Amino acid sequence: MDYLINRSENKYYVCVVYFFIDKMVINLLNLFFPSLCFACESHLNDNEKDICTFCRNELPVTDFHSDQNNAVANRLYGRVNFVYATSLLWFSKKGLVQHLIHNLKYKGFEQIGESLGKWLGQELIEVEGYKGIDVVIPVPLHKSKLRKRGYNQVDKFGREIAKALSVEFNSKVLIKTKATTTQVFKDRLRRIQTHQEDFAISDYETLKGKHILLVDDIITTGATIEACANQLLAIEGVKISVATMAIAE
Repeated sequence: MDYLINRSENKYYVCVVYFFIDKMVINLLNLFFPSLCFACESHLNDNEKDICTFCRNELPVTDFHSDQNNAVANRLYGRVNFVYATSLLWFSKKGLVQHLIHNLKYKGFEQIGESLGKWLGQELIEVEGYKGIDVVIPVPLHKSKLRKRGYNQVDKFGREIAKALSVEFNSKVLIKTKATTTQVFKDRLRRIQTHQEDFAISDYETLKGKHILLVDDIITTGATIEACANQLLAIEGVKISVATMAIAE
């Protein structure tokens, strides 16, 4: 019996030692490689992840999912036959959201998309209309850009929303067929013409009759969403809703 008690005590002390060693290692890592906020680059506290509390409170949240007469819906109105449309944040030049998206797209910090997806996903599960979603599909990258970047910046965003809604995530069925240059400085008409033939569907059967949530990072003119949505809407019985990380002001 004494042997068992001593053995139990030894296990306890070993656990305590490991706990303090882990804390020391974490503290040393934080000292030499501190975790920084992806929005403002200040040091994160132990209870913060990816975005500091200050920035989280300062980020320009839209609350569009609670009001269907919103800027995303108005931007797509008459161009896409959609059911619901929303965006998590307002995007403005040199703002916190631009810094977040830049770190996500060009610095390899995919966890930003994951955090924003969890955030929006938790919002959408409270909205009755989004409970009818069957599958989440991201706007795709062309294979050359995907190879160069190594990831689609929208994938983890979409996966987390799908997880929150308890639905399928499908990143294979919508394909970008043409590599294009940046669209930021093109006018709306040229963007629509450029995107018209850029996307294709690889499997029509799996999407028949589905309510699809199409997700992207930023909606500016809406040309990319329009081109993708109209390809998907050619499938029998499909309904489209839209969700993006941000909308340009």
